[in-house]
Amino acid sequence: MKSEKVITIFCFLLAVVFFSASCAPIHYEAYPETSYPKANRPETKQAYTKPPDAAVPKSKYIVASWYGSDFHGKPTSSGELYNMYTKTCAHKEYPFGTRLKVTNISNDKSVECTVNDRGPFIAGRDLDLSYACAKEIGLIGTGTGKVRIEYLGRDARYVKEVRYSPARAGSEGPFTIQVGSYRDMSNAARMKTALEFKYSRVYITRAEVNDSAYFRVNIGKFSTKDEAYRLAKTLADEGYNILIKHYEERI
Repeated sequence: MKSEKVITIFCFLLAVVFFSASCAPIHYEAYPETSYPKANRPETKQAYTKPPDAAVPKSKYIVASWYGSDFHGKPTSSGELYNMYTKTCAHKEYPFGTRLKVTNISNDKSVECTVNDRGPFIAGRDLDLSYACAKEIGLIGTGTGKVRIEYLGRDARYVKEVRYSPARAGSEGPFTIQVGSYRDMSNAARMKTALEFKYSRVYITRAEVNDSAYFRVNIGKFSTKDEAYRLAKTLADEGYNILIKHYEERI
């Protein structure tokens, strides 16, 4: 009889524990989407990719310089506005979103930065650091210096998609690839120079939109959309904002 009473009490306590656990609130960690542009969303580790070791660019020694207030707030080649106080840099070939560790070999100070622009445009220089990066490694006073760069991976959110002009849906060529459109001719000229580090047949056209002039930077003249797409895909993978449209005569 006593044993039956003990068993009854034990079962009752077990039921109470189970019921309390089942009613306890469950907490989920939420990661809501934000309104940040694709390439400007807050950094997450999952966004960075690193190729197999055999494909990782080797560390190298190059000459770095920096750029500051003259370009602050102006568009970079990736489409982002240049902010001299963030840790970014300009390189002639690395895809946008490439992460680099840059070490000033004169003092062994290092900084990590993201490629979001093309440059430098001066012969003998290989990397343009933002003001923030140059300050961190002690490059402000000298202006230029020898550095070691190490490849850390790439922010995959910089990869873009190929778009087609909706107003130009016809299949008849010729076609061209638009890489940028600017109200300031100097910005268009800078983009043209940046593209010419690697590509040929870069030209600028002028268009009137709502009584305002726009200067558009384009590449190539292609007979078919498929032909244009092959180069457009390469450019989009590098991080350029691409639009395939009908060919326009250059200015």
